Amino acid sequence: MSGCEIAVRAGAELGEGPTWDAAAGRLLWVDILGRRVHTYDPLTGVRTVRRTEQHVGAAKPRTGGGLVLNLRDGVGLLDPDDSFRWLHREPVPGRRGNDAAVAPDGSLWAGTMRYDEAAGGGTLSRLTGEGRPSVVLDRVTVSNGTGWSPDGRLMYYVDSHARRVDVLDHAEGSVSGRRTLAAIEEGAGFPDGLTVDAEGCVWVALWDGGAVRRYTPDGVLDRVLELPVRRPTACAFGGADLSDLYITTARTGLTGPGPFSGSLLVVPGAGKGIAQPAFAG
Repeated sequence: MSGCEIAVRAGAELGEGPTWDAAAGRLLWVDILGRRVHTYDPLTGVRTVRRTEQHVGAAKPRTGGGLVLNLRDGVGLLDPDDSFRWLHREPVPGRRGNDAAVAPDGSLWAGTMRYDEAAGGGTLSRLTGEGRPSVVLDRVTVSNGTGWSPDGRLMYYVDSHARRVDVLDHAEGSVSGRRTLAAIEEGAGFPDGLTVDAEGCVWVALWDGGAVRRYTPDGVLDRVLELPVRRPTACAFGGADLSDLYITTARTGLTGPGPFSGSLLVVPGAGKGIAQPAFAG
């Protein structure tokens, strides 16, 4: 199991989006299809579960407290008193929010996809705290992992059906020069969520590949974590020193999911992560 442990035994349909909330000392993650936002405090073992009214692709901490949620019909805000309001509502029939990430400048980069995974039916958009969206990438199929290099000059991105991890130049909220960092070979699964470590290496979960891979900034595969699940979905560093790698998993679509499918996994001491910014809104 590559040192893998079960952090939270759960039966999530589609666990996704692990995020370390440094201010609260806890890990956030979602069950997209189960419509739930989970929290987990590794020091105390305390867990919370909050149900959402819509499918929820991602939940990220905000600078003033509360959460920003990438939902089916747009992006919403949970305030510290647990009240909800829309930041940007844009319902599109047959489409939902998927993975999202907070950029170094505190903006939210929120992905969408069609439920039927129709080619080109999704987008990646950037939203500021004022709720003004701008489309960064259009005609993507399954918008997934998004992350930035330690200096913020590069952005890494996954459109899962393309079977690639791409890298783009990033400056002042825009990207250019999209190119391939790593192509995932046939039979190894599909790239899903990703995180970037302090050395600038990219860790990516492989849906149907049962593993997390680490690629160097030059695109060289230098580590593989074999996992006890078929469908890992995303990964993120957490813990007080950001050395533990948390991995979300899914059981949806599996006729015989294993005992750990849908649980939150952790690989203690896997590496060294980067402190993630909160959403400035």
